[in-house]
Amino acid sequence: MLRVIVATLAAVLLLPQVAALAQTYPTKPIRFVIPFGAGSATDALARIAGQELEQTLGQPVIVVPKPGADGALAAGEVKRSAPDGYTFMFGTNSPLAVVPNLQKEPPYDVMADFTPVTYLGDNTFFIVVNPSSLPVTSLAELIAYAKASPKPLNYATGNTYAFVSMAMFATINNIKLEAIRYKSEPDAMADLLSGRVPLMNSTSTSSLAHIKAGKLRALSTAFDERSPLLPEVPSIVEAGQRKFPIGPWFALVGPAGLPPEVVATMNKAMAAALAKPSVKEQMQRHGFVPKSSTPEALAAFMKDQLAVWKVALKDAGIEPQ
Repeated sequence: MLRVIVATLAAVLLLPQVAALAQTYPTKPIRFVIPFGAGSATDALARIAGQELEQTLGQPVIVVPKPGADGALAAGEVKRSAPDGYTFMFGTNSPLAVVPNLQKEPPYDVMADFTPVTYLGDNTFFIVVNPSSLPVTSLAELIAYAKASPKPLNYATGNTYAFVSMAMFATINNIKLEAIRYKSEPDAMADLLSGRVPLMNSTSTSSLAHIKAGKLRALSTAFDERSPLLPEVPSIVEAGQRKFPIGPWFALVGPAGLPPEVVATMNKAMAAALAKPSVKEQMQRHGFVPKSSTPEALAAFMKDQLAVWKVALKDAGIEPQ
């Protein structure tokens, strides 16, 4: 009974603080911690969204790259942050769905340690090769080349979607590919362009300019539809493959215990930003399709994705470490 009384008094005493927070938030800069490095697709998209939110909320939005450990470093920082509405993770499927399935002892519980705010959207990937290192012009030629190769072909990866999707591609086609993993995609792209690695499943943010310049060759999209960014490049289905059961997605989350008023304010502001034509146009240039959601819908989606990626990793032959 004493515990109940104490808890009730604490809740009553907290009400004025919550009301004040709702009236004044935000009063200082907001941090978007991102799981990949500067120059990555996540970095570009977080800055586009952040610039618009600055206009809406009247406070600076600071993008903080924290690459490493498949996004777990960024997620860990947000998990440990005060639930006051000034630190969020502009996150992806990597820290929010893959890390908990890649590690035998995950550093956090996605559904318990974070507050879902809003879905952000989906990104575009292309399977690309360095034509100087890998003389193939289609996925069929890539498969034939890999089967004829006496040793596994290396592929660069700076995020978990690229890592797992290419492992699945290898398993499905009975070929040997070896992942060369990097903290962030810009680092992986540098080695692809230099010829140190010949193959990559890359975001359009990192690869599009190099494809158009002829430095890279796109064999297909990673999806079942062509991209308006490169309409001449076939979809993976048109290239003779089945669609990957996983996809790259983005979401905004805060630490556990984020006040509902903060969640509502940020959800509304982000939805308005993603719906603004100028923001959509900028994001679409990066191959990103912005989509907002309710916090509840994001929570259900995140829970579902944890199960989807668990199956995908198993199917790709990737064991938790």
